[in-house]
Amino acid sequence: MSTSTRYAKVTGRFPMHRGGFLESPTVAYETWGTLRGKGENAILLFTGLSPSAHAASSPDNPAAGWWEEMIGSGLPLDTDRYFVICVNSIGSCFGSTGPASIDPLTGERYRLGFPVLSLEDVAEGGYQVARHLGLETLHTTIGCSMGGMSALAFCVRHPGFSAGLISVSSATRALPFSIAVRSLQREMIRQDPKWKAGNYDPADPPIAGQRLARKLGMITYRSAKEWEQRFGRERVSSEGYDGDPFHGDFSVESYLEMHANRFTGQFDPNCYLYLSRASDLFDFAEHGGSLESGFSKLKLARAQVIGVETDILFPMHQQKQLADGLSTVVTEVQYVPLACIRGHDSFLVDMDAFRPVIGGYFDTFAH
Repeated sequence: MSTSTRYAKVTGRFPMHRGGFLESPTVAYETWGTLRGKGENAILLFTGLSPSAHAASSPDNPAAGWWEEMIGSGLPLDTDRYFVICVNSIGSCFGSTGPASIDPLTGERYRLGFPVLSLEDVAEGGYQVARHLGLETLHTTIGCSMGGMSALAFCVRHPGFSAGLISVSSATRALPFSIAVRSLQREMIRQDPKWKAGNYDPADPPIAGQRLARKLGMITYRSAKEWEQRFGRERVSSEGYDGDPFHGDFSVESYLEMHANRFTGQFDPNCYLYLSRASDLFDFAEHGGSLESGFSKLKLARAQVIGVETDILFPMHQQKQLADGLSTVVTEVQYVPLACIRGHDSFLVDMDAFRPVIGGYFDTFAH
């Protein structure tokens, strides 16, 4: 972990949303800016499936974070005005307790003995960090992708704690298409002989399965329109393929290979499986029996819903549904469809589109 990462230790049993518990788990987090009051200027940020809590660089860790161009002095999450907290999800492998962690009750890794993970558990991890920091309120809770569902879960489990919500490329539940994709990704890992029913050697993980899962993920994270413009039918050199008749001829194949190799070895396979399934299991309607009941439990002063027209994982009609539902209980709701061509990943790579929108929210709702 980086020197800027800090840890909130939960004392005693942490009950899991779908049963079971974790014994005294840890939640990793990072912060930027200066806290004022009891949290009036605090922003809580939930990540997508794979990032760590390192959302931006800091004096303790100058490495660029996953939302580097969004957090900092003069940026939309302005650290001259706000105290920004990013949490690493419970179930992940970047400092928070997850399947790769040691179970204090057994002295062994949890592996598949880890309880069923829900995004409500991720949300509760964020709440534990907020309380660890002494916060009694938040200016805004933000979530991107999977983190948007975690943020929604946070706001419904702790109504009134956060005055605002920003949901970025997320939804109230996963669509069948998204569930099908993630199910196949999980099967790719589980069918790798090295997975060994979750009992793989951490030094020799099921890399082949992880690589395939990452490639499929990248196909759904971006858009066909972007790839047509970016790669077309551009070819790559066949040098070094030793006569393999099925080597990757095209630039787009090389691109997928690069991302698969970059991801593999960085993320624990069991953690990936648990977080992936938690994304499928989340359904905001479970909080009261219907979406309407779930929305009625919220106590927000303001909200913003941002979606991307080329996102096939969380398409625009889901963004509209979320914004419409929030509008029934929240006075100030901003619904922002963006015409980015980079698909679901746009919030990570198309900062010119997202900065003005999120910056506008904080300019409008400065207090």
